[in-house]
Amino acid sequence: MPNSSSVSEFLLLAFADTHKLQLLHFALFLGIYLAALLGNGLILSAVACHHHLHTPMYFFLLNLALLDLGCISTTLPKAMANALWDTRAISYQGCAAQLFLFAFLVVAEYCLLTVMAYDRYVAICKPLHYGSLVGSRACAQMAAAAWGSGFLTAVLHTATTFSLPLCRGNSLDQFFCEIPQILKLSCSDAYLREVGALVFSFSLTFGCFVFIVVSYVQIFRAVLRMPSEQGRHKAFSTCLPHLAVVSLFVSTGMFAYLKPPSISSPSLDMVIAVLYAVVPPVLNPLIYSMRNQDLKEALWKLISLSSRLLSNVSSPSL
Repeated sequence: MPNSSSVSEFLLLAFADTHKLQLLHFALFLGIYLAALLGNGLILSAVACHHHLHTPMYFFLLNLALLDLGCISTTLPKAMANALWDTRAISYQGCAAQLFLFAFLVVAEYCLLTVMAYDRYVAICKPLHYGSLVGSRACAQMAAAAWGSGFLTAVLHTATTFSLPLCRGNSLDQFFCEIPQILKLSCSDAYLREVGALVFSFSLTFGCFVFIVVSYVQIFRAVLRMPSEQGRHKAFSTCLPHLAVVSLFVSTGMFAYLKPPSISSPSLDMVIAVLYAVVPPVLNPLIYSMRNQDLKEALWKLISLSSRLLSNVSSPSL
């Protein structure tokens, strides 16, 4: 049986058994990927180009768009290339890099969503202290803490996972390199080395989850006490997109990693992986732009300006 030193590549799970169906999946995921690039790219451009969006909430939204772009770009292009060229292979180094980047970006996004919950809590529950508690320096420090937490977690998991001896082949039951799938290939009881990394990740995940829940309990209590219906509507409008994004992210991730082993199968695992790795980066820009009037206006101005520039370029000069 091969060990980790003799494994030079891994074989990813194909989307379909025939090349024609793989090409169909390639076209479908290409459309999804382009939609994610367009949506998050528009968010980045709108926040960067409009001065009135240079506030803490939109600064964190810009970071979220960056993480979404990175997350979907880590997994989907390689899977699409394999489907297009009818192959399953990914190099050992490529698998390690993919696992590291995916863990880094997912954990950083979860921590950033926690920071965004704190931002909404301060804005609604302590509005008079918002400028001092969520200033530009504090925003930069909180965003850096989110990215740093993701980096530390990714280094810990990648180093631990790829130090395990691999004794059960090199075929992964997933379309990208995922920690649980690598652990399935490790020798008996070797996965116990991962316990320390799992304890750290569970503590971080649970702590963020509790913080988000407590923050929203306080937010809803404060909103329901507001005498003005217009004030309640405005507060809910700023909170509901974030709450929807958190719910989508947490529910799909929890179902992926906490589902009973009895209902696990390669096809189901692939569908669930698409739900938590591919769908959120596509839907997040749509969720935020639907409920946020300032963002919708900025996006419309950006699209209108781009259309005028394209018209001027394409029209012949007189």
